[in-house]
Amino acid sequence: MVLTPRPLEERDLEATVLRVFLKVIDLVGGPKALAEKKRLTWAGSLMTAAYAVVLAQEGMKGEEAIARELGLSSAAVRQILRADPEAALKRVQELGEGERLKTHVAGGLAKAAYRAIRQGQEEPRVLGYFLERFVEMMGIPWAVLVLKAVKGLDFPADKEALLARLKGLRLLDQPAEALLERLEYPVRSPADLLHQLRLHLEA
Repeated sequence: MVLTPRPLEERDLEATVLRVFLKVIDLVGGPKALAEKKRLTWAGSLMTAAYAVVLAQEGMKGEEAIARELGLSSAAVRQILRADPEAALKRVQELGEGERLKTHVAGGLAKAAYRAIRQGQEEPRVLGYFLERFVEMMGIPWAVLVLKAVKGLDFPADKEALLARLKGLRLLDQPAEALLERLEYPVRSPADLLHQLRLHLEA
């Protein structure tokens, strides 16, 4: 059976923006480091940069369209999208306490974060927390079971590792073992696991 991917929707973009934003916070040392170094004002710039990068990469939007959507100048969007991730990661270590974050640095950090999540390098505890709260809020019992079963598992994960955790579970009356046979490996993250399982459960 060949599964076709879902059309890209606004909520998919927003979910990716959140993942990029959380990874950016991780790259700059986490929430505690931001607070201790008086950098909480960076949050707005980092979120804007994350949106711009995701709209360009996943939404396939150009600079002018992104500028209109985010209420930015075209020059600001250009600085974000053309920023050097490695230079930004180096520059952020040199910034003094309370120093303002420039647009190109925020853009470089967002690009580094986007690259990291596409390579499966996410903070599993943070992502896991948000996933658990979301599926509980949405009342998705099979997803709650899966997340509880894989809690503490290192990702990316192969079939054997997931089978050891999910063996014996039934998801919408289907055995987890059969579903795991259909997934693409390695599974990059808990979010990727839920996404792939949902595609097969809805097929």
